[in-house]
Amino acid sequence: MTVFHFLNCAFLTFGPHVVYYSATPLSEYDTIGTSVKAAVVYLGTALVKLTHRNISQNHKFQAVGLGWAFADSVLHRLAPLWIGARGLEFTWEYIFQGIEANANLVMTLSLAALGSLMWLRKNKPRTLVPIIYACALLLATMPSITSYLRRSLEWQTPKVVGFELFSSLVMAFISWQLFSACQRPM
Repeated sequence: MTVFHFLNCAFLTFGPHVVYYSATPLSEYDTIGTSVKAAVVYLGTALVKLTHRNISQNHKFQAVGLGWAFADSVLHRLAPLWIGARGLEFTWEYIFQGIEANANLVMTLSLAALGSLMWLRKNKPRTLVPIIYACALLLATMPSITSYLRRSLEWQTPKVVGFELFSSLVMAFISWQLFSACQRPM
């Protein structure tokens, strides 16, 4: 039963990354190498620079975001899942950890989209620039915000994970709207 619990938590944590890769055009462009490169860059540096020429700019940010989120999940969640979810006793902690990884995937993809808009799009409307930067700043500070909620306000894990899910969906919607607005001809 403990192996089943471990597998369940591992699939909940890492499965969405595989599903996202398979469900988007990323798999058609064979970007697994790009995603792995982004993960390696995450491990070594704070800058991500991709040189694949066969990926459009619209798909490059997805590959970067997916690799970044997967590396973050592996580094922060694999060892606790491996050690804790194989325990004799069921605990919700690892289920919430998997759900939190899903929210992190959405937030990281949103941040990558906004980063793409900030640095790669030269034809964005001037009125959207402050909004893009404000949203990127909010997404970049989200780990500090959730840490504050946990430690200072003493929110319990289900409440924090719910906040992360809600805020990641709201930011994904806003990022999508901004990305769509910057795609239109001016």
